Amino acid sequence: MNMDTPDLKHFLPLTPAAFNILLALADGEKHGYAIMQTITMRTGGEVRMGPGTLYGLIKRMLADGWIEELDERPDPALDDERRRYYRLSDLGQRVAAAEAERLARLVAAARQQGLLPTKGRAILLGLP
Repeated sequence: MNMDTPDLKHFLPLTPAAFNILLALADGEKHGYAIMQTITMRTGGEVRMGPGTLYGLIKRMLADGWIEELDERPDPALDDERRRYYRLSDLGQRVAAAEAERLARLVAAARQQGLLPTKGRAILLGLP
């Protein structure tokens, strides 16, 4: 592995808060409040991220190169100029994908151990 390609395992496991932020940005750029709203909606209200947690992690993710701050806002005429927009970097995309794969392996292990229904049974029961 060369110095330009970091070992993604070095970053894992992510905290749930960090993974939720990366997941919220996976479908496009957002400002901070929109990230919080996306997380709340995606988790059915089970996770509510406060601004301290969000902006502390955003600062770290910017420093680590996982996300990038946009220089331009999508439509400056329709937006508050104080808002800052963020998007996943290539590294952030790869870190999020590596964490999703790690979690998928854990879910598969839980199914194998009988802690979750098998996929077919889960579908019949209306479970994820």
